[in-house]
Amino acid sequence: MKKMIGVIVAAALLSSCTQVAGWFGNTTDSTTHKEIDSSSYAAFRDETITQANAYSDMFLDSAAVASYIQKEKLSDSAARDLRNFYLVRNYQYAWFTSQGMTEQARAMWNLYAGDSSNADKRLKAHIDSLMQNDSLQLNRGDSSFAQTELDMTRQLVQYAARQDSGLITSENIYYLVPAKKQDVMQLADSILHREKDSAQYANNKAYNALKQQLAIYYKAASDSSLKNISIRSEKLKKGSTTPQVVVIKKRLAATGDYVTTDTSSKFNDSLETAIKDFQYRNGLMPTGVVNDSLVQVLNVPLKQRVEQILVNLNRTLWMRPMNDSNRIMVNIPSLMLYAIEDSGKVFEMPVIVGKEGTSTLMFSGDISEIVFNPVWHIPQSIVEKEIMPKMKADPKYLEKNNMQVVSNKDSVPEIKQLPGMKNSLGQAKFLFPNRYDIYLHDTPDKSLFAKKDRALSHGCIRVADAKKLAAYLLRDQGDWSATKIEQVMKGNNEQHVAVKQKEPVYITYFTAWVDEKGKMNFRNDVYGHDKETGERMFTSM
Repeated sequence: MKKMIGVIVAAALLSSCTQVAGWFGNTTDSTTHKEIDSSSYAAFRDETITQANAYSDMFLDSAAVASYIQKEKLSDSAARDLRNFYLVRNYQYAWFTSQGMTEQARAMWNLYAGDSSNADKRLKAHIDSLMQNDSLQLNRGDSSFAQTELDMTRQLVQYAARQDSGLITSENIYYLVPAKKQDVMQLADSILHREKDSAQYANNKAYNALKQQLAIYYKAASDSSLKNISIRSEKLKKGSTTPQVVVIKKRLAATGDYVTTDTSSKFNDSLETAIKDFQYRNGLMPTGVVNDSLVQVLNVPLKQRVEQILVNLNRTLWMRPMNDSNRIMVNIPSLMLYAIEDSGKVFEMPVIVGKEGTSTLMFSGDISEIVFNPVWHIPQSIVEKEIMPKMKADPKYLEKNNMQVVSNKDSVPEIKQLPGMKNSLGQAKFLFPNRYDIYLHDTPDKSLFAKKDRALSHGCIRVADAKKLAAYLLRDQGDWSATKIEQVMKGNNEQHVAVKQKEPVYITYFTAWVDEKGKMNFRNDVYGHDKETGERMFTSM
């Protein structure tokens, strides 16, 4: 399996362009801008963007943009869109910083490269190699990446110009990528009160639901009367009477998590129910008891929640709309897999995702095949870093683990693990073709699912109940009953089964989202992408 790196994140940040419809409100003085285009999308150069306040710390020479347009012989409309894209950024890079690729670059590339109609194989190969280089760093004065930067923007322009490209259009590309740091509360205020959303967002259910929650948390974050919660000795539970119960009720009510007029100091049934629901939606055990872990979550500053919502609000703009009647979704921060139909969530199960450094990426595909009792063809990187040292320490290591050497390649053997109880892929794997070589699979070590931190794997995603998932995917194939699936999974012979009705699957990275009941959910930023993006988006964190 290829070495995986971070997951994509998107956050719009254009407050500086007054003529291009923007997701963020206008907070800068338009007199500092110079109109340079009299076309239907007039753009202004934001000269207030500097090295100190820009999202990226790398800038293009304006002459490089003009030269690129001429060299590539872009059409008038493509040239206009590409030029305007950089004018509103004051020629700041969109896809690279000195620390490597931006998360917006990964977001755009997952949309573009996942479309088979895009035929630029050279660029695809180049960007794919960059995306797998988690140590990529650039010199701010190095202009060698200007060509790649402009190539990617050209692809975005072409993608947006297509009638079937979805929510990304020629009208909104200018504000999909952060450009300038802003105060988080001013930014939230602009989104909620000053700027009308583009029409493209009307059908984006995830965006609209999260924006409604932004309004609630913005109001709560502006309420100075809300206090931190403290419990000194015994845990609070139903029947307790203490002034802290009043504080808890007020805090939960401020974010819509306690819908009642009760403000007494008595820990009653309604509070217990609200706490259980709140715990579940924040990844905690729903005990109904106020313990240290709950207090820690309740005391997360509400301004920080606003930041978290803003970052995730923009992730909804880059993700392919989930309009499928049936779908599988794996959300990395919640460490869960969800089977969803029009009627709602059918079931969920824990998953184990890639650990930091082999982070599972955010993308979508279609599950087309199940392999029962799979042979594991061990990636060369794992063979070299993990298997070979163990072979050296124990000459019988391969035999003990049901492994075989297939061939020797450049002094690193090609090794496979045969089906059986010790096979690392367990009794089934679920394939959805993608360029990252990521798939869902079973695991023989079920004890790992009891861990709270389940970012442990090499990039692929382990599922807690492969039998249940297989039965669901084959539910319309009468020759594959639950009994037959169980019998096949007890064997040691590899068997490939096509999923006739391919199931859409979405791998996402949402640390803040609204569930099917319209309620707010939060999870920890397991890979640190919220933090990284927020430090570039906001003037203070």
